[in-house]
Amino acid sequence: MEKIKAHWKQLLQTGWLKVGLFFAFIGPGIITSNVDNDAGGITTYSLAGAQYGLRLIWILIPVTAALIIIQEMCARMGVVSGKGLSDLIRERFGAKITFYLMIVLLLANLGNTLCEFAGIAASMEIFGVSKHISVPAGAFFVWWLVVKGNYKSVEKAFLLACVFYLSYIISGFLVNPDWPAIGIASITPDLNFNSGMLTMAIGIIGTTIAPWMQFYLQSSIVDKGLKAESYKYARMDVIFGSVTVNAVAFFIIMLCAVTLFQNGLKIETAKDAALALAPLAGSYASMLFAFGLLNASLFAASILPLSTAYTICEAFGWESSLNSKFTEAPQFYGLYSLMIFLGAGIILLPDVPLIAIMYYSQVINGILLPFVLIFMLLLINDKRIMGAYVNSRLMNVVSWITVIILIGLSAAMSLSAFI
Repeated sequence: MEKIKAHWKQLLQTGWLKVGLFFAFIGPGIITSNVDNDAGGITTYSLAGAQYGLRLIWILIPVTAALIIIQEMCARMGVVSGKGLSDLIRERFGAKITFYLMIVLLLANLGNTLCEFAGIAASMEIFGVSKHISVPAGAFFVWWLVVKGNYKSVEKAFLLACVFYLSYIISGFLVNPDWPAIGIASITPDLNFNSGMLTMAIGIIGTTIAPWMQFYLQSSIVDKGLKAESYKYARMDVIFGSVTVNAVAFFIIMLCAVTLFQNGLKIETAKDAALALAPLAGSYASMLFAFGLLNASLFAASILPLSTAYTICEAFGWESSLNSKFTEAPQFYGLYSLMIFLGAGIILLPDVPLIAIMYYSQVINGILLPFVLIFMLLLINDKRIMGAYVNSRLMNVVSWITVIILIGLSAAMSLSAFI
């Protein structure tokens, strides 16, 4: 009996140790994935549900698998090489290619940052707060959070922001949906080649897998100090993050499908969706949706400028760490501050063509993504960098198929902008 008790005690201690280690190492994967449910992502999912009901919800299953594959490779490169993705690209492919890549990434990220401050303005207008108050206040908050903190404090704040995505899941349950019908739709592909529906399907994929994510994930893993021996925890972090981000997307599409679509209501933005939910799903669901948009916009308004600062500073060999002071990393914090200043400042200008900015920033993302994915696959198979951690043959086959599909979809999305 004593031996049995001792055995169970050891199992419990081992189990709690593993849980403790997981929570010590998590962060980059969960944060990177969840921040992709930003203002643009929430708008895309809302439109998908409102315009096509549950017909596109099945896409989230293959998108989750693709996101896990891509993010796992980034996490593996980060823990093994101890370098960010742009740093590895510069070392392997040269400064000229890296320079042009950084220009395109900077333009795309600036456009995406504008979307986040637009999301802050839209969500707070629902609560009766003018954008001339909400945008400067939001900009100061995200700037102060990063510039005055260090990696641990910033990561804790970002992980807390991830928790608030539960507001969308709660909103979904408040409408008492037909779960059997939703379950069938989730596993039944339903896609025709109608241009509008095809474009929406590409939009769902494009908003879930963005170029900046790969740079931010690898940089934050390096900044966190994770090494090859903690790879399995980094992989679990990536898998957990990829599943949770698409679970939130699932509830947004489902919520808009069973309320807006079934009642024939048309929307153009996530703000419209939040306002339209009130008479259909109740004020609680509407307010939770609006709060989720605010949280997502603030969250992404922090991460996108931070991702840009990480990426460009690594590419040019400048200091890039949240554990450094402003005087130790002036380029890093200067770029971060500039992105926030421009993003918030442009939104406050009158008659800003926001829809065009949002649209073409996604087009730039679509053009950039194939190059980033090809660079990643070449790097992950370089034994000089990865040693024994290169892709297996099976992983390479799966990865290249995934990349080829995403390249085709990105090309289709980019071409649709000019047709």
